[in-house]
Amino acid sequence: MRWDLFCNVVDNFGDIGVSWRLARQLAAEHGASVRLWVDDLVVFKRLAPALDADADVQSLGVVEVRRWLTPFPAVEPAAVVVETFGCELPASYVEAMAARARPPVWINLEYLSAEPWVGGCHGLPSPHLRLPLTKYFFFPGFAPGTGGVLFERGLAGRRLAYQSDADGVARFLDSLGVPPRTPDEQLVSLFCYPQAPVGALLDAWAGGRRPVRALAFAGTAAADVLAARGLAGGRRDGALAAQVLPFLAQDDYDRVLWSCDWNFVRGEDSFVRAQWAARPLVWQAYSQAGDAHRLKVEAFLARYLGHGGPGTGSNLGTLWAVWNGFAAVEGLGAAWTACSGPECLEMARRWEKLLAGPGDLAANLAKFCAERL
Repeated sequence: MRWDLFCNVVDNFGDIGVSWRLARQLAAEHGASVRLWVDDLVVFKRLAPALDADADVQSLGVVEVRRWLTPFPAVEPAAVVVETFGCELPASYVEAMAARARPPVWINLEYLSAEPWVGGCHGLPSPHLRLPLTKYFFFPGFAPGTGGVLFERGLAGRRLAYQSDADGVARFLDSLGVPPRTPDEQLVSLFCYPQAPVGALLDAWAGGRRPVRALAFAGTAAADVLAARGLAGGRRDGALAAQVLPFLAQDDYDRVLWSCDWNFVRGEDSFVRAQWAARPLVWQAYSQAGDAHRLKVEAFLARYLGHGGPGTGSNLGTLWAVWNGFAAVEGLGAAWTACSGPECLEMARRWEKLLAGPGDLAANLAKFCAERL
């Protein structure tokens, strides 16, 4: 069964990150023949270094990658068409969909959200106003009745085996230039949007009692702050040391998340992968007008914090609120210190065991589409 996935790279890495993982999993685990149409191959290449950013058509592993050109080429639409995150399909392609003897199953893959209304909208049809086509809204989520989140087969086992092998973790970090930990040092990954209060967080770490080594990635907002402070090369400032790593392919980034004691993540793809790391995390949601993203943050925290011990919820909730700009930055240092005990790690481990409850997004989507073909 052929699938066409369309990705308009709007938010740098989140849109293409999810699309690329989904395309690979559909092909590898569900026998799908996948064409992935992407409008920005330069950004895509940072996640998939083997990609040729100058090629209009290429095979990348088991997925066919096509440049999304304007005007759009005349192609036969696939049996299943997925527009990721509300990207608008080319008009000529939609007309070609309607001309098929059997119209494709047309999916609008929405953004991930823990908000209560998601379950009521998941799977709803939307008939086209003019053409004999129906689009279905497919919502990722954390509750039964949603599409679930992405996780490939064997992910939890691979993660656990990696984290249980201290020598293997040390070898991987050494390959990235990260030195062995000093006694009691915390390793923290930093991936955030420019408006995050990175400077205040670095101040809290530098003035703290426990050593922290922060890992940022080249070309990101956190790396720019580290460079401006002269910390990018590993120089220590009080209790803080920091390094800028190269921007990594998805599988290597996963291993960084597995290696760290805490992970600061943003958007959607890194957010989900940090949850699968079973380590404490702080999520920065993509900023929306009127603070609409605050509802997403609070909805997720309501689920996540329900599995913590006494006091953990309020402290971690404060840390997330400050990081997302919902609370005064002056409270960041105290919130971080309050979260430094083992409770946050225990909560992350409990949450990771619950993530698979609604099922895997790729499998749920494949089943949904097969039922409608």
